Amino acid sequence: MKKYILIFIICIIPIEANTHSKHYEGIIKIEMDVIRNGKKIGYSNYFFEHGEKEMTVKNYTNFTVNLLGFNAFSISSEAIEKYKDDKLIYFKSTTFQNDKEKYVNLKYDQSIKKFVIDGSSYKGTASLNCVIGNWWNHKILKASKQISPVSGSIKEQIVTFIGKEDIVINNKKYSTDHFKLVSKDNKIEEDKKLNFDIWYDPKNNLILKVSYSRMGNWEYKLKNYE
Repeated sequence: MKKYILIFIICIIPIEANTHSKHYEGIIKIEMDVIRNGKKIGYSNYFFEHGEKEMTVKNYTNFTVNLLGFNAFSISSEAIEKYKDDKLIYFKSTTFQNDKEKYVNLKYDQSIKKFVIDGSSYKGTASLNCVIGNWWNHKILKASKQISPVSGSIKEQIVTFIGKEDIVINNKKYSTDHFKLVSKDNKIEEDKKLNFDIWYDPKNNLILKVSYSRMGNWEYKLKNYE
């Protein structure tokens, strides 16, 4: 049970080469609650630093899953990503899954025009149409592939627009675009497939909520942004 839950959660902790960083010029931070079966168990928060042509985003994610009265496992992750002229040039993360360390070191190589990845589960190159699965970046809704921010693995994805939908978060009503994000390869083992519902606020360029079901009902939900 622990293995199946954990593999799926790693896919969501939740960066595309072109992020339209101007969409985030006024953003200082985005805070999201991590919720399982209706109960908050942690957080995933993003902090933004803006320069003339550069943007840096730092992420801190931490949550603990309790099953049958004991801590089944925990995730504690720190990551930093850097952009120049709207292009990803650097990403680094360190994640502790219980007592096991996982990592990603990614950089843009100008000479080959690709990302070079040194990760705990993948070492090699990736094309610039990949994103890292962070929920601050709405470009994940247009990407064909995502890179795990925990281990560096690459998965192909399909994103489908479901329709317009009004949702309420923290007593505030939002008009959103509802999307479905799934793995392109149907032959992947069920416990490793991507399968998310995503609600996006086009007015503020923010992902407000992400939900999925895997050994429980999970949500990443906007708590606050500035």
